[in-house]
Amino acid sequence: MEKLFQNKIALVTGGSFGIGRATAVAFAQRGARVVIADWKEDPDGLTLQQIREAGSEGLFVKTDIAKTADVKALFEKIMAIDGRIDYAFNNAGIEGEMAPVHECTEENWDRTIAINLKGTWLCMKEEIARMRKQGGGVIVNCASIAGLGGFANLPAYVASKHAVVGLTKTAALENATAGIRVCTVCPGVIRTPMIDRVTRGDPEVEKQYTAMEPMGRMGRPEEIAETVVWLCSEAASFVTGISMAVDGGFMAG
Repeated sequence: MEKLFQNKIALVTGGSFGIGRATAVAFAQRGARVVIADWKEDPDGLTLQQIREAGSEGLFVKTDIAKTADVKALFEKIMAIDGRIDYAFNNAGIEGEMAPVHECTEENWDRTIAINLKGTWLCMKEEIARMRKQGGGVIVNCASIAGLGGFANLPAYVASKHAVVGLTKTAALENATAGIRVCTVCPGVIRTPMIDRVTRGDPEVEKQYTAMEPMGRMGRPEEIAETVVWLCSEAASFVTGISMAVDGGFMAG
């Protein structure tokens, strides 16, 4: 695979599992040194192992992105070691608890918004400040098809992902002449630990989620990863502010 990102530094939040892991590996395959930020380290070390097998270097930094101090410490460490950040995939997020709007608890609302929205914003603040100083970079935020349409019984999640889409558009406009592109990727139903938690391994529930996809299958984390690295590449040099659905046609219906 061509080393398009040789000598570049890529940050992936929520990089220990699922879409985050696949994207960290995709960056590594293209030559980037990858920093993984997550509140929980992959206990099997698979992410870092796969980064090394791809011929690159990886660093794990334990980070709660909802905490300002943690995020500041993360970027101070990146700058101390690498001195720059070229690409950022703000992927960390949670689904929260399922309940209709009138039964959603304040605790669930606050936690979901804190991680999915505030955490993304805190990371973007640090990323943009550094990218402006160095003359450019690319930020890709992870929203969801739940950031493009409504879904019953997920009020906090849907609100947080819609907000990420709006935040992305604002940042893209603010930085369009600063050499910084900002986009959002909106995954559909993807086979990840998050989906496994939602379905709880019940084959019938899995069939229901699969049936939602026009392609008749769940997406793979690697399919989202390939979209992210494309958005970061020079092939997408005139692309900013978009919310790209990678959803097997879900939102076309």
